[in-house]
Amino acid sequence: MHEQMGKDSVEILERQTVYQGYFRIDAYKLRHALFDGGWSRTLSREVFERGHAAGLLAYDPDRGEFVMCEQFRIGAHAAGTDPWQLEVVAGVIEDGEQPEEVARREAREEIGQAVTGLWPIQRYLVSPGGLSESVYLYLGRVSSAKAGGIFGAAGEDEHIRVKILTEDELESLMKRGALTNAMTVIAAQWFFLNRAEIRTKWKA
Repeated sequence: MHEQMGKDSVEILERQTVYQGYFRIDAYKLRHALFDGGWSRTLSREVFERGHAAGLLAYDPDRGEFVMCEQFRIGAHAAGTDPWQLEVVAGVIEDGEQPEEVARREAREEIGQAVTGLWPIQRYLVSPGGLSESVYLYLGRVSSAKAGGIFGAAGEDEHIRVKILTEDELESLMKRGALTNAMTVIAAQWFFLNRAEIRTKWKA
């Protein structure tokens, strides 16, 4: 019986890139150890490769407000849900970049805000059954006093409207299931679980 599973419990027999476009898809042939001993049969799996990302829930503790993004998402449209998603700030981590750098950069690009404090929330896998992508998620301290407008990197065809939400408004959206993307749901749930500690640390 295999008591401890890890990377040594997976044998990659073959890997090849079967699609390369805006994203990449790799096809694998592999086998893995079984909990009750022995090995699985040879499995064929495809993995959607899009790199890793950093996300940031922008929060002004002095005003009790969040600075959020609203933008079009083709995946949401294809899923039959509202394609205009209310989201946290987020961006892809390029080679050589640190997640914290990306979170700060994307806050400037997507909501026009400088981050004056950064609080790590969680690193998580987006959909480990078929994606390699992970997200480094943060709470970022910003000022919402003059926030607003349209932002985004024109070269990336981003068109983002800044939305200001109070704590009560975001909590209400979360509780009634109106937040429909995982990064925003995870960030909001973490915030409301840790609100007292956040207010103490950031003296709001």
